[in-house]
Amino acid sequence: MSPRIRKAVFPVAGLGTRFLPATKTVPKEMLPIIDRPLIQYAVDEAIEAGCDTLVFVTNRYKHAVADYFDKAYELEQKLERSGKTEQLELVRNVLPEGVRAVFVTQAEALGLGHAVLCAKAVIGDEPFAVLLPDDLIWNRGPGALKQMADAAEATGASMIAVQDVPREQTASYGIVATEAFAGRQGRIRAIVEKPQPDVAPSNLAVVGRYVLNPRIFSLLESTKPGAGGEIQLTDAIAALLAEESVNAYRFQGTRFDCGTHIGLIEATIRYALDHEKLSDSARQLMQNALSELGVEELG
Repeated sequence: MSPRIRKAVFPVAGLGTRFLPATKTVPKEMLPIIDRPLIQYAVDEAIEAGCDTLVFVTNRYKHAVADYFDKAYELEQKLERSGKTEQLELVRNVLPEGVRAVFVTQAEALGLGHAVLCAKAVIGDEPFAVLLPDDLIWNRGPGALKQMADAAEATGASMIAVQDVPREQTASYGIVATEAFAGRQGRIRAIVEKPQPDVAPSNLAVVGRYVLNPRIFSLLESTKPGAGGEIQLTDAIAALLAEESVNAYRFQGTRFDCGTHIGLIEATIRYALDHEKLSDSARQLMQNALSELGVEELG
């Protein structure tokens, strides 16, 4: 058994250049899926998993994420005076009572591993989660992080979320080699950052959810810059493998890579079709659009 995770790290210091010019003023984590920004989905997933301390690693130029989680006095007063109680509750419950947000500045863009290391003082000596908001994971049952947190608590091992990808895409991911899976998890015996397809140990790719033991911080401190000249979290995890069990976890759910245009579009469509109030209208609009293009109706 291992202590339950209570803290989650959100690396949100990236510039989001793929979405320029929108991200010139709006951080990519604030891009909306229906009526909520990407960061809110990741935060909700962390809270569902049991986290009550949320650590946002940002840069000195990004204020929108902090503003989003701050209290909006004027907006709340206006909604209250207008009797818009439903909207008022949405604004007030961005973070539920008992959950705190902590903001840490990453002075230089030195990679994901460095961003995680920036959270060390807040995390302390306990297991914690890392969530990349770009990776939006949709599931009607328990969220991916809750699934992983339950497994980590039961086994004491760090957990890395993985999914199968086409072999030609291995150079875009950290890739793991594992021992035989038992259920949804298998022990990782090797991990490589962005290998070319001909040398990749498998096509099992690391995606943006981690449950890590605090030993990772010491390893990050001694990790030298790797791929792209950055301090890679993958390299520190590779060092951790030599000391303790780190498991790959095949989560239940569908991942949308919202760091790409098509991934953001795909996620918006899926969430619209699953939305309690919008699903019928969204489906009809899509069918109308396809009809205009001469495509048969959605099945």
